[in-house]
Amino acid sequence: MIDTYTLLDRLPTPAEHRRIAEAVGWSNAFDWGTVPASLAGSLTGVVAVEGEDVIGMGRLVGDGVKYFYVQDLAVLPAYQGAGIGTALLRRLLDHAAGTAPSTAFVGLFATDGAVPLYQRHGFTRGDMSGMFRLVTPVED
Repeated sequence: MIDTYTLLDRLPTPAEHRRIAEAVGWSNAFDWGTVPASLAGSLTGVVAVEGEDVIGMGRLVGDGVKYFYVQDLAVLPAYQGAGIGTALLRRLLDHAAGTAPSTAFVGLFATDGAVPLYQRHGFTRGDMSGMFRLVTPVED
């Protein structure tokens, strides 16, 4: 287990976000030009740092009251399996619990490989199905 990392309550920079996203195979998941504004619209973020390097990241998006969504939780492949993803997730859930005035809904989309992590922390599919749709901008 790696225990030399530190959690910092901050968003990743756009460069840190891209480096980790590409390392975990999300190269085509983002319009990189919009990432800075997307990060700025986050409720909160957390990064795992070893030395001077960011090795993991996660953030919460949503309304900050009732609905929270875990977004972009990822750990560099060389550091996966060491509990860093769990630590990042716990920090984000603690933020939601400390912010929401009553019981809150925390949702997420997960890759197949990440499902066990989320299940260990009480996430279920329940009686719902996750769905999404991509919407393209309207041309002027």
